[in-house]
Amino acid sequence: MSHLHIPDGVLPFWLWGLGYVLALAIVAYVAYRQQRTDLRRKLPLLGVMAAVMLVGMSAEIVPIAYHLNLTVLAGIIIGPSLGFIAAFIVSFILALFGHGGVTTVGLNTLLIGAECAIGYYLFRLLGRATLSRLQSPVLAAGLATALTLLVTTSALIGIVGLSSVDPGKARDTGPLDAATLSLENPFQEGVITSRLLNPEEEETGDFYTRDSGVSLARFAAVVYLLGFIGWIIEGTITGLIAGYVYRVRPGLVTGERAL
Repeated sequence: MSHLHIPDGVLPFWLWGLGYVLALAIVAYVAYRQQRTDLRRKLPLLGVMAAVMLVGMSAEIVPIAYHLNLTVLAGIIIGPSLGFIAAFIVSFILALFGHGGVTTVGLNTLLIGAECAIGYYLFRLLGRATLSRLQSPVLAAGLATALTLLVTTSALIGIVGLSSVDPGKARDTGPLDAATLSLENPFQEGVITSRLLNPEEEETGDFYTRDSGVSLARFAAVVYLLGFIGWIIEGTITGLIAGYVYRVRPGLVTGERAL
């Protein structure tokens, strides 16, 4: 939910440029720190979790225009540092497919990389209270996911506010019109849609060319409303996957990760 879908030429240079500087600086730092660890052993797992995130962000849950990030799951399994590297890889690949502009790669890396880190630490904090009693990480992972997405979605709204662009151009809100809060039939053009498979429609359609006149407050209300539903879905899925991994490979969930 916290992935910017804004095409190139919309955000001001100072904002997306700063995003690139910060993202690349963090990626360089964590890559340098990882050289002191057994990085070769972790690379296959990094690739797997990056692929999982990529698949989740490529498919849209149609009625609410939400896609799974699975970033908290990645943070839990590979840690915040490798999670941030995976976030950069995924953001760059998605941009090449038109899922957001190339200029938003830095900002998207910061957003979903933060999800990996925040989710990791929240899971560790919540896990201390739940694992000893429930012997399962499902609740801790689910709560960590919902809280993390609340924080990063708020950050996304803040970025849109700083950019001074029309909030109506910031992201798709599915069948819910941000200007009128009216619902349309989400299946009128088919059973399922994929922004990854149809990027040209996303960038040239009425969504980006119309003058929506949406205020930031109304945009935030819509994003939080749709996001809340998505957080429940993603929290449930993340919790169930974390629970399964805990049963078959508990060390992947409970093992401490080096920064």
